[in-house]
Amino acid sequence: MELQYTIKRSSKRKKLGITVERDRSIVVHAPMTLPDAKVQELVDSKRQWIYQKLQHPQKYQDLPHPPGKELVNGESALFLGYQYQIEFVTSGTKKIQFDRKFIIPEAMVTQKKDVMRRWYIEKAEEIILAKAQYYAKNLGVQYRSVNIVDNRYRWGSCTVADNLNFNWRLIKAPMFVIEYIVVHELAHLIESNHTARFWNIVKAQLATTEKAKRWLVENGQLLEEEI
Repeated sequence: MELQYTIKRSSKRKKLGITVERDRSIVVHAPMTLPDAKVQELVDSKRQWIYQKLQHPQKYQDLPHPPGKELVNGESALFLGYQYQIEFVTSGTKKIQFDRKFIIPEAMVTQKKDVMRRWYIEKAEEIILAKAQYYAKNLGVQYRSVNIVDNRYRWGSCTVADNLNFNWRLIKAPMFVIEYIVVHELAHLIESNHTARFWNIVKAQLATTEKAKRWLVENGQLLEEEI
């Protein structure tokens, strides 16, 4: 079976790296000057490892239907793990309001997905940043910055410069899932690898760690829908 992969090149990269994303796409990170033939040779040498990653239970399986939905009256959208009804109104507000349902001005109907996305990002900045501050204090760690980013197949990351990045789509997940991702990345400031020590740090903070991991495996694709 021929492996299909995408090559992403960078002038800053010195070595080749391979990642298998949650949707089972293969991304090869390569230096600018590395020939394609050499990339293929290295991918072939990692073929068994790639197949193992492709079959990992945390990788998504194909959806039985295309993801996404239309934003119309009576439809619903996820927020903190629950589906809330969408209602378009002709007056009373000039921006999205949330009161056990999404209340959206009818004037925004032509840009409804964009305004919902902006609303999600604002809430992610508000809630996720507060959680990062809270758990960083609990863990006794310091980070340089916390950023809400658009990274479709990664929930969070901790860079070598101690910057934390979180996917804005997390705001659709239950709070215990958000807390798990936040603590997970903060724990990397103490232990960079997923060692037994790392997981002990995470679980000491959150008794719901395994529950959160299961939720992401079972429901993660819902978060990655366009809205």
